[in-house]
Amino acid sequence: MGCNCGKKKKQQQLKKFKEEKEKKLSIRKSWVDLRKEVSRNLTLVQSFGLSMASRGIRNKKIDGPVKQLRVLSCFGNQGVGGELIPCEGLKESKTEGRHFCGLCGCGDRSGTHLISNGEKYSKLDYPVLSCPLQMPGFSNYEPSDEEDRLPPMSRKAYIDNRLTPQDIQKIEVSVPEKDEKLKKEIEEHIKD
Repeated sequence: MGCNCGKKKKQQQLKKFKEEKEKKLSIRKSWVDLRKEVSRNLTLVQSFGLSMASRGIRNKKIDGPVKQLRVLSCFGNQGVGGELIPCEGLKESKTEGRHFCGLCGCGDRSGTHLISNGEKYSKLDYPVLSCPLQMPGFSNYEPSDEEDRLPPMSRKAYIDNRLTPQDIQKIEVSVPEKDEKLKKEIEEHIKD
């Protein structure tokens, strides 16, 4: 028989090789995770930039019917006697009476509150605004598909297929009147 010296050495080399391979895989996985996170953050920054640009220097706001649809997509319609529950991403703010989206990554700050009092600008007022769930009323809206309509029906499919314009009009929102100069610009743009 032999002393098994060569066998121990091979086992040690194999063990070292496996450890090196695991270390490389771990580094590669970390790199992939980092790239995904950077990509996600870049998308958030791009989305925020588009929203800010759409607001412009005159604090343009979305029109009433679109804001109603956005409020419905976020808050549901149980407050006006309907059966649509609020979005699962809707979070209560630390600021009393305010809410924010817990899915988009913006966090709980005054600029991210979905609805604000009176003339104050809220997140749902931006002319261009993306929703992580691509719900009705948002710039990145994608209509529900056949799978969304199967029981249990998704919130998006419910809005798309069950609600009437009269149901949506029950949602109360505040939208300031456009000043005369802006009205004239819009009318001229429509004529062109």
